[in-house]
Amino acid sequence: MSDFDDVCVLLPAYEEAETVGTVVSSFREEGLANVLVVDGGSTDETREIAREAGARVVEQSGEGKGQAIREGVREHVGAPYVLMADADATYDAGDAEAMLTPLLEGEAEHVIGDRFADMRPGAMTRLNRVGNRLINGTFRAIHGEDYGDILSGYRAFTRESFRRLTLTADGFGVETEMAVECVKQRVAVAVVPVTYRPRPDGSSTNLHPVRDGGVIFLELYRKAKTNNPLFYFGSVGTISTVTGAVMAAFVLYRWIVSGVGHEIVAVAATGAIILGMQLLVFGVLADMILSLHREQLDRQDRVVAERLGSSVRDDAGGHRDEENGSPRSENDDRSDGTGERADGTDDRAEGASDRTEEANDGFTTGSAGN
Repeated sequence: MSDFDDVCVLLPAYEEAETVGTVVSSFREEGLANVLVVDGGSTDETREIAREAGARVVEQSGEGKGQAIREGVREHVGAPYVLMADADATYDAGDAEAMLTPLLEGEAEHVIGDRFADMRPGAMTRLNRVGNRLINGTFRAIHGEDYGDILSGYRAFTRESFRRLTLTADGFGVETEMAVECVKQRVAVAVVPVTYRPRPDGSSTNLHPVRDGGVIFLELYRKAKTNNPLFYFGSVGTISTVTGAVMAAFVLYRWIVSGVGHEIVAVAATGAIILGMQLLVFGVLADMILSLHREQLDRQDRVVAERLGSSVRDDAGGHRDEENGSPRSENDDRSDGTGERADGTDDRAEGASDRTEEANDGFTTGSAGN
């Protein structure tokens, strides 16, 4: 029996005929026999080559990598653990064991492969490298967590933890969305160094750096609304306030130096400052509400944990009572018999005391008559 029988390898693919066969075979050689390829409607021989290599192939009903991942995990994966990679042969199947170890040992629910730990020459263009660094830095600033490489497509996670994530992105923004949702849902995340290689000759990338980079930045900002509202509202509020202040300074300067009043610019400056201040205040209030909500959730979690612990202790005590029930019952019966005898002795003692009191009363009465 393989150590990875409970693992399904998920490979979203689109026009990957040059590499998908090699990728499927490499994972199967590592002992991961359950390989699922979710094809996005390729016009080449991606599906046929994947099946020949031993993979189970399904064609996604929608479009985009994000939709393929959601559909694959929710509808076609029955294993409790999922190892996700790209079908372009840029990730090393030899890193699979390191990726899965934190899951199998219960140390994490979601594992991210850090490509920057061992990035081979030519694996990423300079523009992509700069963009990745900016996105990772922005993620740390907004969400307060350092996952190393949130855009990595090499992931391992439990199916249960994946179902807790609210994912809507259809394209390459899905990795960013998964990282943000892990923070929001408090999923335990581990980061593992992996090897990242250049795409083989003859294969072409489906990534568009500028367009997809813009989508990812927008996704980061959109997700900040529920996870860091102070940044979400405060950033726009700060820009509006600063813009209004600059416009107001210009109006004031022109009025002092030239005696010319710019009424329209002054009105716009006032509106920008007021809007910016309102957004800043709203961001502070929203952040306070979020903090209180998280504290309430923490208290509820502690109460539930304490009640579960108390219930477990009560059950354990009940089992011990049942195991020791017969000897205790005999002792209790003997104790009850002793108690009854003691009660009888007390009754006899009270009767003797009553008779003694009656005799004393009679003696006292006789003495008085004399």
